[in-house]
Amino acid sequence: MSKIFLKTLVCGVLLWGQTAWAAEPFWIEADPKASPVLPNGYSPLPSLSGIIRQLQPSVVNIFTTQVIRPRGVMRDPMSDWFGRAPDPYERFFGGSRRVFKQRSLGSGFIVSSDGYIVTNHHVVARASEIRVKLSDDRSFEAKLVGSDPKTDLALLKIEAKGKLPTVTLGDSDRIQVGDWVVAIGNPFGLSHTVTAGIISAKEREIGHGSYDSFLQTDASINPGNSGGPLFDSAGRVVGINSAIVAYASGIGFAVPINLAKQLLPQLHKAGRVRRGWLGVGIQDLTEPLAERFGVKPGDGVLLSQVFPSSPADKAGLRPGDIVLSVNGKKVEDSRDLSRKVALVGPGHKVRLRLLRDGKRKRFSIKLEERDAEQQTASDSKASGPKDSEALGLRLAPLSPERARRLGLGGDVRGLAVLGIDPLGPTAGILREGDVILEIDRHRVTTVDSLNKALKAGSGDSVLMLVQRGRSQVYVVITTK
Repeated sequence: MSKIFLKTLVCGVLLWGQTAWAAEPFWIEADPKASPVLPNGYSPLPSLSGIIRQLQPSVVNIFTTQVIRPRGVMRDPMSDWFGRAPDPYERFFGGSRRVFKQRSLGSGFIVSSDGYIVTNHHVVARASEIRVKLSDDRSFEAKLVGSDPKTDLALLKIEAKGKLPTVTLGDSDRIQVGDWVVAIGNPFGLSHTVTAGIISAKEREIGHGSYDSFLQTDASINPGNSGGPLFDSAGRVVGINSAIVAYASGIGFAVPINLAKQLLPQLHKAGRVRRGWLGVGIQDLTEPLAERFGVKPGDGVLLSQVFPSSPADKAGLRPGDIVLSVNGKKVEDSRDLSRKVALVGPGHKVRLRLLRDGKRKRFSIKLEERDAEQQTASDSKASGPKDSEALGLRLAPLSPERARRLGLGGDVRGLAVLGIDPLGPTAGILREGDVILEIDRHRVTTVDSLNKALKAGSGDSVLMLVQRGRSQVYVVITTK
């Protein structure tokens, strides 16, 4: 067989194969030049790809290392001869409990071109080393500038050559339930993962602390997303992804960016947040309390206690005052009042509008700094009969010895609750060890004065001011 014939035969087979497999497709192939319009004239959903490409460079991955030192390691008195303390597990079992390193990950976003990065406090808490990786794979060691565990906020700084890409901070107060949002982060180490969803709710309290006011979203958030940005549809940061519900799916929470904007200047300047302290105990107005004070539920926050020598005491505030607004903004509840006062900061004046005995009053009070021992709120969920027996109480004047046993100061005056009738009207509301200070705004120090205040009252309920431990609360006792 000649070479010419063989070459012709091979070419023929190849041409036949191409013809056999080049049949027309039995599916509908999209025309790449056609307009993206769906059947029946429907337009497709807009793509987020363009805005994501712009946002991703400003989102960073954060890797931390924490040194773990096991407790309970015995020190060998001979260790000084050898320069270290032998581990008892190593000596007796051949094992080791030496110091080891624990690594974790999170996310963050660049807020200034010179390298300041916002993330969560819990992402970098107790870290001995923090590294930040950019979208272009550059890696930097980061310095912790400041953090605030109460709001789960932290500020980092990296030193990089040239200007870095930054995000734009939006307005979390304006975003509405149902608005589209996008989360970008580092879940499970899968860097720059993008998820989308909507704002599911606002001002959520999840038990993190006194300043809870989270945005809730169904944009998928997982471990590693913490500290990453939550963008609105215009590419502006409206939240900092912070928490998830462990037993649920599709429920995540973000710190509102407006809260962060109020605290970041303090973290940048001082490394911590200093909060204003008014020096009062507060509680929400339940329906019975609101009725007794002649207001509507939710129309303010009730002052149940004014701490001696506090800013509120110096300004003349009293228990029973109702705070209506702070710096011209209406107060919604006790948490809202705590946040508004705390964010003003110590050394600054706060303007309060109050309701006292049916009359509106205004106060300007210079705040002090709050420390861990000071209390700003005391919530009461309690919902004072014409004599003490009708109350179902066994009472006695508060003697100095009884006050000492109850851990109370010598300036507390009132009636100590020694026993409670389980079928009486105060059962489930008062407790043994409580001290009744007032009945219907009248101070009581003896059983006779209490009975007199009860008989002077009208209606089917009485208002009590009660000392409970270090706090004071108002309660309403119904007579029916």
